[in-house]
Amino acid sequence: MVLARIPERMQLETMEPNPVWVKDAYGDTIDTLAAHADDLVFKVWGGDWCKDCRAQLPDFGAALDAAGVPESHIEHYPVDEDKQGPGVKEYGIEFIPTVVVERVSDSASGEEVARFVEEESVPIAVYLADRIAEQDLTAEESTAGT
Repeated sequence: MVLARIPERMQLETMEPNPVWVKDAYGDTIDTLAAHADDLVFKVWGGDWCKDCRAQLPDFGAALDAAGVPESHIEHYPVDEDKQGPGVKEYGIEFIPTVVVERVSDSASGEEVARFVEEESVPIAVYLADRIAEQDLTAEESTAGT
């Protein structure tokens, strides 16, 4: 699914990388994200007014930065306090922050690889990297069996 690119003035300030985030504490996460920096797109729904977003997105932004994910592969979708905004209906966004990870595709719609919704027991980057790594293992197993 292709959504219109959000003008820079509408980007999420909460995605600015946390300057005190320690990338050495997340080596495996950074390695996984870096290995896929060019073949995945991270679509981020949030609001700078949202306390969960302010608490979680700066660290996620730092992780993407540390992994060398190009800015062109990070799409911001700010929502209002009623959680309305670009792509909300198309992607079924109900809670924020939500991050949808899709494979970069030549087609109009990329394949969804992983989705983080609002809260998990681990940080956003760790949660998504784990889902991406699981998909890598599943792909390896299916090709090994052929």
